Amino acid sequence: MSPTATDDSAAVRDAIERGATALGIEFGSTRIKACLIAADDPTRVLAVGVHDWENAFVDRVWTYALDDVWTGLQTAYAALVSDVRARYDVQPRTFGAIGVSAMMHGYLAFDSSGDLLVPFRTWRNTSTGAASAELSALLGVNIPLRWSIAHLHQALLDDEPHVPDVGFITTLAGYVHWRLTGRAVLGVGDASGMFPIDSATCDYDADLLERYDALRRARGAHAAFHLRALLPEVLVAGQAAGNLTVEGAALLDPTEALRPGIPLCPPEGDAGTGMVATHAVAPRTGNVSAGTSIFAMVVLEHPLSRAHEELDLVTTPAGDAVAMVHCNNGASELGAWASLFGRFAAAAGAPVGADATFGALLREALDGEPDAGGILAYNQLAGEPLAGLDEGRPLVVRTPDSSLTLANFMRAQVYGVFATLTLGMRVLEAEGVTLERMFAHGGIFRTAGVAQRLLAGALAAPVAVGDTASEGGAWGIAVLAAYLGRGGDLATYLDEVVFRDADVVVVEPDPADVAGYAAYLDRYRAGLAVEASAVDAL
Repeated sequence: MSPTATDDSAAVRDAIERGATALGIEFGSTRIKACLIAADDPTRVLAVGVHDWENAFVDRVWTYALDDVWTGLQTAYAALVSDVRARYDVQPRTFGAIGVSAMMHGYLAFDSSGDLLVPFRTWRNTSTGAASAELSALLGVNIPLRWSIAHLHQALLDDEPHVPDVGFITTLAGYVHWRLTGRAVLGVGDASGMFPIDSATCDYDADLLERYDALRRARGAHAAFHLRALLPEVLVAGQAAGNLTVEGAALLDPTEALRPGIPLCPPEGDAGTGMVATHAVAPRTGNVSAGTSIFAMVVLEHPLSRAHEELDLVTTPAGDAVAMVHCNNGASELGAWASLFGRFAAAAGAPVGADATFGALLREALDGEPDAGGILAYNQLAGEPLAGLDEGRPLVVRTPDSSLTLANFMRAQVYGVFATLTLGMRVLEAEGVTLERMFAHGGIFRTAGVAQRLLAGALAAPVAVGDTASEGGAWGIAVLAAYLGRGGDLATYLDEVVFRDADVVVVEPDPADVAGYAAYLDRYRAGLAVEASAVDAL
């Protein structure tokens, strides 16, 4: 779905000049991406721009500097403008709509003047255990460590001096949107990772808000405290969320070529944009998004029987209830091994490009034994609450009688990406949740037929990959921008407009892969004790 040269460049140029386009911007864990699409044909990507960035571990906190947010945004946008110029010989000065998406959760706290009180705490931090446990018991729903309310409450429990000065809190997408428009709002999907949402009202759960306020009052903390006043306004997909201000236009495009006044759709989290990008917003559908983290989203038909610590209850961008299995660690360790093998090839005098190296190693995994030959791979670079780990130590473990081949090693690495995720998915299975289709997206699925097949075996369910798999959330938020102001529900729009002629490849689970992965997962569970010991020892 990457932009390609066509013979209708004059028509595209005209559409760009008129602003008959939608711009999506997503802040991922390792890159910021801008994606421009045609408003009347959202499947058509006209141009892209990318900027790589990385989080930093400062004072034992995973964070990004806010200056890097704006430097990265401007670089990605400038790259998109350069792509537009190269392809169509035109300077974009306006768009039909803009959407901003970013990593969900985390903690950005500002005072009443809009000044940041403490460095941005991302979803990757796992220091909120006490708050998570107390809030989960109080509210009767699972409050994961990475949720914004867990960070706020942990700061209260720790008597952090900034807490009395908090004027509002938001997510990364909400922060960028606020600076571009002046409006402190969030899409309901992103908001559902801050505080529980009532899907009937598509707003924060009023009863649970009161329970939290009562807890704060009982402890003598801000007698007139109202959590609702600290949270962004909640909007659903399609609603107006403000317009690009003069200051916002200058932040996005310091060259001042971009005109203010462009409407913006509600800012969303990467989970919601991933659901849009994979056509998974209707009940009995789901998706898996694999990147630095990995998570699965399953749209629910019925409420779950009880709260599960392995499952988050969030929503689609339209407000429908979703069970989310979120793992802090995704494909980063797999990528590190690919880099190592790439360097070996170069040292041996046969250099291979990064994509070719990654593809070759993934394809090798298909020749591995179904259970990876007894090799176990733990991909935990950071803590992994679902596996009971406060910190991570990447490991490869095997018994003396295991079969150490490149094919088995690589199959174990791919299985390692999916392992913790499937621990949570087993809980959904026990709840009787069924799926008609599971879509997958993210860079690991760019190599056709490998990660898709192995994921089908891990889930024991069909897995679909479409031509949006490598474009991901930046395209998803561009689609939500194109949906701004349209009538009809989001699922119908995706069915009838976006995915009507989509090219989707579905892989059924291979019984041998299903049995092999089950054996791998049994050993993986047992080996988590080794991983925990490594955290203690190293």
